[in-house]
Amino acid sequence: MKQVKDYIIFPLDMPSSKEAQYYVELLSEHVGMFKLGLELFIRSGPEIINIIKSTGNAKIFLDLKLHDIPVTVFRAMEAIADLGITFTTVHCGETEKMLESAVTGGKGKTGILAVTVLTSVSNTDIKQSGFVEKYFSDISGLVLKRATMAKKAGCTGVICSGLETRLIKKTLGENFITVTPGIRPCWDDVEANDQNRITTPAQAILNGSDYIVVGRPIRDAKRPKIAAIKIAEEIMGAIL
Repeated sequence: MKQVKDYIIFPLDMPSSKEAQYYVELLSEHVGMFKLGLELFIRSGPEIINIIKSTGNAKIFLDLKLHDIPVTVFRAMEAIADLGITFTTVHCGETEKMLESAVTGGKGKTGILAVTVLTSVSNTDIKQSGFVEKYFSDISGLVLKRATMAKKAGCTGVICSGLETRLIKKTLGENFITVTPGIRPCWDDVEANDQNRITTPAQAILNGSDYIVVGRPIRDAKRPKIAAIKIAEEIMGAIL
């Protein structure tokens, strides 16, 4: 049965495995999953994966955002599938074939989450990238288009903002997983910084997000463990 803490994914956006290990040991009983991004994985590789596995029961989300020709993505996913990873990410800004290759390479061992539109991206960014008006005037249309492609390719779910989760669930079904970054608790004084499409934990969960990625509001808090507990309490209030 899913516990409240299992909704929370904490990103280990640190430059060293030593610093990451501090947060793993501090938060392993208060979050359901740790996310490994490019910086830490390039520096520490499988070492940090072993640290997480030996510390507690939290799962691992390898956020590498693969984006290459299908055969390269397939081979990369074969390697990832052997690491005991719960989720990994692939960009879905290109072809459906690339997503299908990722799914095949995952061997059913690792869930493939397709990145729709990064939460740091704004309407202006989409316009400047050359998209037609219907996509830059309402980003949710582009997110849904890419999510639909991801589901057709066999992906487990998508990365999307909490603003688009309800639309994706309504259109593609409750079993299609949505993971939401860009989370800012209502009590938090951390600025949005490089995020544009943000929501609170409660808003994201009420909209149907299966998991929320919460980084700076926990990491930058004076007491990170207490911050994680407060977020869990906010989630509890949303699901009751």
